[in-house]
Amino acid sequence: MSTTVVGILGFLTIVAIVVTLFKSKTLPSIAFIVWPMILACILVIGGYYTIGDIGKLIKGGFGSTGPTAALFVFSVLYFGIMTDAGMFDVIIDKLMKLVKDNVIGVTVMTAIIALIGHLDGGGASTFCIVVPSMLPVYKKMHMRPTTLLRVSVLAMGVLNLMPWAGPTMRAASVLGMEAGKLWRTIIPIQVFGIALCLAHAVLAGVQEKARGAGLHGKLAQEEGEIHVDTKEADAQKNELARPKLFVFNILLTIAVIALLIWDQFPSYVPFMIGVGVSILVNYTPIKLQKKVINLHAGPALMMCSTLMGAAVLMGILVYGFNADGAAAIAKPGVEMAKTSVVTNMAQIITLILPASLGMHLPIVIGILSVPLALAFDTDSYFYGMLPIMIAIGASFGVEALPIAIAMVVCRNCATFISPMVPATLLGIGLADVDIKDHIKASFGYVWAFSIICMLFAVIIGIMPL
Repeated sequence: MSTTVVGILGFLTIVAIVVTLFKSKTLPSIAFIVWPMILACILVIGGYYTIGDIGKLIKGGFGSTGPTAALFVFSVLYFGIMTDAGMFDVIIDKLMKLVKDNVIGVTVMTAIIALIGHLDGGGASTFCIVVPSMLPVYKKMHMRPTTLLRVSVLAMGVLNLMPWAGPTMRAASVLGMEAGKLWRTIIPIQVFGIALCLAHAVLAGVQEKARGAGLHGKLAQEEGEIHVDTKEADAQKNELARPKLFVFNILLTIAVIALLIWDQFPSYVPFMIGVGVSILVNYTPIKLQKKVINLHAGPALMMCSTLMGAAVLMGILVYGFNADGAAAIAKPGVEMAKTSVVTNMAQIITLILPASLGMHLPIVIGILSVPLALAFDTDSYFYGMLPIMIAIGASFGVEALPIAIAMVVCRNCATFISPMVPATLLGIGLADVDIKDHIKASFGYVWAFSIICMLFAVIIGIMPL
């Protein structure tokens, strides 16, 4: 089986997954397992892989998503315990007094928290900071959680340009230059992007207000007309509330986030410690501990299954085999004995790219970056596609730097709407939003955002037209 056929099959698999998700035919976890396994069977029949190879690839995929699954389980449990204990009720009351009925203030605050929270470049940790703190406010203000995610991912995409963030480091390694030097080149774009994401936050607030959101808005009035018996829920809430432990819970949460930012442990370790300490202090009887854990077991299990499905997807599509015969992601300077499916997909893109567009390659790849983000994970995009694009650009006399800038800036905007990025799955799980709804609500805005940033780079001379 030729590499071209393998690449085509890869694209068909991605299309099948997206269509299945958008038509709500099945759960994301099932789509992430079934379609890649069908692809795997075809590749085995075609002689590209053996049965043993498929097992190694899936094992490699689990190596990349396993830590995120652990992070999700313990972060859900931790924030669930804090919610049950009433910590967020106090915070929400303070925030509500600050923003009052200002819907725009809520969206702008979301963007600011996301910008600050993403200074460490970690998508998973940022979602763990932004979503649990702001989601209760959005619910109380009758605002859509998809708006919360959209505002967050655009802010995170801009901050993801920092030199210690994954995309910038990967692009710099391909270029053979310091990440800091590449970052200094794109600082003006980042500053513009920060201003643009705050402007988008204002726009998102205006849109929510127009549909009737607000503490006393149209949606609140409509909801008030429907009588709902909440006595049982209130009784359970009062049973689990621990108002006297508010200060302790706040200090514990600050400590957990500090450990997360310190980055001396795997990201799930601070939440594991937090869960252990919080449940022992807040809920001493073992029966109560079991009750609290069971309350949050459903969402944790559902999201874990999605992440495990994503492990199969990433393993079969993203991993290939190096010269030693081990499953690995292609990186510069590493010889691959058998290329991955996504590497072959990247080769196809270079084959179908019209020669007439060669001189404008940075613009072309910038425009295509957001749609391609849905099909390529970060490693494959920068280690697999960027070197190929640089080689194509060289044949047309186009320098490597503007190509890399286009791929870094425009791809970053779409990083956290891609199902190929485990942090995306964590974010939608925390917000209780389907992946299809997140993509539908964010894709158009993210694509427009990336193109505007690219045009700004052209205007100030960082990228050639």
